[in-house]
Amino acid sequence: MMMKKAALLSCILFLAISLCAQKDSTIKKKDRKRDVLMQTTMGDIIIRLSDSTPLHRDNFLKLVKVNYYDSLLFHRVIKDFMMQGGDPESKRAIAGTRLGGGGPANRIPAEFRTSLFHKKGAIAAARNENPEKASSASQFYIVQGKVWTEGGLDSTETYRLKRKIPAAHRAVYKTIGGTPHLDQGYTVYGEVVKGIDVVDKICAVPTSKGAGGNRPIEDIRIIKTKLIKRKKY
Repeated sequence: MMMKKAALLSCILFLAISLCAQKDSTIKKKDRKRDVLMQTTMGDIIIRLSDSTPLHRDNFLKLVKVNYYDSLLFHRVIKDFMMQGGDPESKRAIAGTRLGGGGPANRIPAEFRTSLFHKKGAIAAARNENPEKASSASQFYIVQGKVWTEGGLDSTETYRLKRKIPAAHRAVYKTIGGTPHLDQGYTVYGEVVKGIDVVDKICAVPTSKGAGGNRPIEDIRIIKTKLIKRKKY
């Protein structure tokens, strides 16, 4: 009888621990005032999400809270351009497998904001081709980009954007760098506030190039993401 009671108590304790361990995906007001720590196999990156893109902000926060990104790869990396992650199929992908097609079926409506642009360190939503330019519900990229000249920006305005780049944005692209041709085509919803050196290191790794999907030869993994207290950097 004693052994049965002990076994029952152990079972109840296990269930209680399991229930406590389940992640709460509900976004609370305090969550929106926190930053995201992304621990990778090449170092830590701290991301601050924008309140002006609430749909993308809350979606990313929810995925962080349920540990969605833990153990996923940066499956597409292009030097002087960006590094992309968030494909759930990358968690156990064998070497050489081309990735980038995985993720939830739903899409996030575009949230283009003139104040948010593709400067170095910006985080933005990846997407497939669709008329609404709606975003993937899990895949994202972090911009590395390059430093631009006046002539290069003029050419981008004329042949790719078909519109003028704001003067304040041009100043950033000429000093910090970025990828201006993606502006207003993909939703930017935050930026790296610490760890841009890690972005540079990841973007410099050897990859499989074009036909191989630009996947790093040696896997670069997101170890863990979590919400942390916001600080000044």
